[in-house]
Amino acid sequence: MLIIPAIDIKDGNCVRLYKGDYSTVHKVAESAVDTAKKFQSDGAEWLHMVDLDGAKDGKRVNSDLIIEVRKSCGLKIEVGGGIRDMEAVDFYIENGIDRVILGSAAIKDPDFVKAAVKKYSDRIAVSIDALNGMVSAEGWTDTSEVGFIELAKQMEDIGVKYIIFTDISKDGMLSGPNLTMLDELKSAVKCSIIASGGVANLMDVVNLARLNIYGAISGKAVYTGNLDLPRAIAAADAVAAAEKNETEVET
Repeated sequence: MLIIPAIDIKDGNCVRLYKGDYSTVHKVAESAVDTAKKFQSDGAEWLHMVDLDGAKDGKRVNSDLIIEVRKSCGLKIEVGGGIRDMEAVDFYIENGIDRVILGSAAIKDPDFVKAAVKKYSDRIAVSIDALNGMVSAEGWTDTSEVGFIELAKQMEDIGVKYIIFTDISKDGMLSGPNLTMLDELKSAVKCSIIASGGVANLMDVVNLARLNIYGAISGKAVYTGNLDLPRAIAAADAVAAAEKNETEVET
């Protein structure tokens, strides 16, 4: 399982939110570039970046800074926030971003998602953010009447390979991910699932790895020190190695 540290950008700053509430924004690091370099030196392979202004406004806002980070480090980078048309997808892909995350478009414009997947295949991921099981959009300011499993199945049907799932009630709370919802999602679709929200400590990492989740995004915990990134990567690797050994013994 991949451990994917997160950098959220608002007004050009590295910030975090509580439960996606923009009124709770607080700065967590001085430099996005330096933070990315530190994550790389700690052993991360991927970086998750979100343009929070873009997510709210429906357009690219902090893309210049995101591309600056892309050019400054060797991490693979996935980016979301305000990507509502093919021009934005093309921009990020052409500027070296490895995976583009579509969020609100999944619920508002599934034909666009289908076109993006047709053009870029597995370089497109879909973010499904749920509150009480219902999908939220527009930077978590708009809750739909579509269930998270229903949307996941729709995305799988149009060819999406990666789903990033967030239980909004867990985001930024350091209270642990929603293992029940993640297990339900993993059982419902064949997509690779990336867990986001609430990943707070090594036990959370171990629990997710045991679910055979593809990846786990951690934001607040790596900034507060609750989660030591090198130890988290080692813990995920250890679970994978143990399960591989068990499989070999059984066969």
